[in-house]
Amino acid sequence: MKNQSSKSIKDIGEFGLIDRIQKLLPAHSSTEIIIGIGDDTAVVRLDDNRSLLATCDIMVEGTHFRFDYITPYQLGRRAVSINLSDIASMGGKPTYALISLALPEKLSPDDFDELYSGMSDQMADFSAVIIGGNLAQTSENMVIDIFMLGEIEPDKMLTRSGAEPGDRIMVTGELGASAAGLHVLEKYGLSYPERLDHLVQAHLQPEPRIDEGRLIAASGYATSMIDLSDGLGSDLRHILEKSGVGAEIYMEKLPQPEYITEAAQLVSRSTWDIVIKGGEDYELLFTVKPDTPDEIIENISRTTSTPVTEIGRILPEIDGCSIVDSKGDRHPLETKGWDHFDRVLTK
Repeated sequence: MKNQSSKSIKDIGEFGLIDRIQKLLPAHSSTEIIIGIGDDTAVVRLDDNRSLLATCDIMVEGTHFRFDYITPYQLGRRAVSINLSDIASMGGKPTYALISLALPEKLSPDDFDELYSGMSDQMADFSAVIIGGNLAQTSENMVIDIFMLGEIEPDKMLTRSGAEPGDRIMVTGELGASAAGLHVLEKYGLSYPERLDHLVQAHLQPEPRIDEGRLIAASGYATSMIDLSDGLGSDLRHILEKSGVGAEIYMEKLPQPEYITEAAQLVSRSTWDIVIKGGEDYELLFTVKPDTPDEIIENISRTTSTPVTEIGRILPEIDGCSIVDSKGDRHPLETKGWDHFDRVLTK
């Protein structure tokens, strides 16, 4: 392979590579393609009443998971959940999935059955099904690649690009639980303090916010949405860039899980770094119009039993992106989060 640059793909990073892909691919002229590269899913028009959502995600053993602390069944559910979360972020309903697996020779048939059962069960929870895929053998580490399809009514679809100054910034659930759980697993393995189990489970078994996403989209008040896969700072940046706006986040309003400060201390991490940059929460970050009635938000929370918290507001682009502390002082909000080309699980 001819080396034309001193940089590696790690130097460029995930989003730098996505930018290069966009430049390499020819521009499309199809009126059926509503959204191509650049959002949580691609969107293709099916008819006047339905749009197709299409997304894929890959998990590599040693980079995204280790069998030291996740069972094949849990892994199957987790892999599907990550893809379902992309469908949720558009306000969509999942329908079908294609599963491609590269399997190490050492994998037992029983573990294979458990892996597939986990994927099938997670799909069934949302009335979606696996309709095919592909199998290959790998020399050592497992690779799971899932192609997920869903549907959305065109007039309800949410993207990253609709936020406007004055909009209120909302988030479902809690922030930082998954990252804290991962750090706990890396330090203690499965012998972690029992009181931190909810953090560990948040990492091993994330719950895609499909029902929440559908209600948010149906409300008529939401203006943009994204799922929190890479961290609050990083994923908020995507909304700001696509919408051409700025934002302020209120530090004291960020919803945190119980014992996260203790977990952060145990693993020698900053609580705020975990909450803001941790990633893999798979909660929904969304914006709503300034005049959104509180009853709308309360109904989403009450119907799904998922807390929804207002954590900031959208500003003009010139104001940038900042986080406001308890004293009212502003600090630049760092937008770095998870990068697939800058992360390997510790051994």
